[in-house]
Amino acid sequence: MTHAFETLAIHAGQDPDPTTGAVVPPLHLSSTFKQDGVGGLRGGFEYARSGNPTRQALEECLAALEGGLKGFAFASGLAAEDTLLRSVARPGTHVLMPGDAYGGSYRLIAGVLSNWGISHTSVDLSDLDAVRAAIRPETKVVWCETPTNPLLGIADIAALAGIAHDAGALLVVDNTFASPYLQQPLGLGADAVVHSTTKYMGGHSDVVGGAVVVKDAELAEKIGYHQNAVGAIAGPFDSWLTLRGIKTLGVRMDRHSDNAERVVEALLSNKAVKSVLYPGLPEHPGHETAAKQMRRFGGMVGIRLHGGLETALDVVAKTQIFTLAESLGGVESLIEHPGQMTHQSVAGSPLEVPDDLVRLSVGIENVDDLIGDLLQALA
Repeated sequence: MTHAFETLAIHAGQDPDPTTGAVVPPLHLSSTFKQDGVGGLRGGFEYARSGNPTRQALEECLAALEGGLKGFAFASGLAAEDTLLRSVARPGTHVLMPGDAYGGSYRLIAGVLSNWGISHTSVDLSDLDAVRAAIRPETKVVWCETPTNPLLGIADIAALAGIAHDAGALLVVDNTFASPYLQQPLGLGADAVVHSTTKYMGGHSDVVGGAVVVKDAELAEKIGYHQNAVGAIAGPFDSWLTLRGIKTLGVRMDRHSDNAERVVEALLSNKAVKSVLYPGLPEHPGHETAAKQMRRFGGMVGIRLHGGLETALDVVAKTQIFTLAESLGGVESLIEHPGQMTHQSVAGSPLEVPDDLVRLSVGIENVDDLIGDLLQALA
């Protein structure tokens, strides 16, 4: 399909049911499928780990939204990352990752895959000379987040793709913070895109999932093999919920961005706030790159506070509309302290985050209510 994003989000992989005409893809809960003789599969389905019609609809939609050849849906974002890395890396290979990365990704690579013989180096991906210097002969993957979690750093996807490919490595981009509505890394040269579909894709804080989308048939075959062999698949109901959320992704991302811009504007002049981290700000070091490769700047905001850790913990305890909780990307606004919550796993490492940092996932509520809530908590 070659339609616009919003149309693809509603229709890609989601034709009306040929039997009943239902406009919403059916929820197929069966764990196995009748075969018309040995090897006679109906639509290619035999066992639900290997393939499920509801999951297939989601995977086709994911591929269309990212402009990829093939999408894969998993039980969580980390399951997607693990399956992708096991598909392309081997003991003795090296992964280059951001100096500011999601704590779960760091834990997976540093705490799990390191025991499998995969080494890693953390580097500031916005410093292209540093990236080139950190590449090794055994580097197989350059792992990128942009914007990063939680410091909202920006990396130049096209430039990183060139560096990775010159070194014979793959560029993988975690596109969770942006969503495919705001940014499409495959079109900028990335080899694979990963998502925690729990976040903006699902959008309603009611389902956990992950995704990988690729544009190369050989890479797709490897990932498909490992998806089936390892088995960390998205269940049919989770796939159905994620598809339902995706239908409104474009509308929601515009509202998230609208609200975040207003929140940022209000926070810039607040005396308790030391700095605001948001790629939409002209003074953000990655602003020009973000403007080049993103449609808008998203709903994630970081604030650093003059009072340090004590003030940060006080603020997150006092909000009334912003809910103190991990995760992000839902319709409701969330607030958290990364150092002691989502990024506790990087404490003491080169990726440790400042203890005066508060992360906001700005939802789609009335923005004046959101601003009022933050201002009373900061007072």
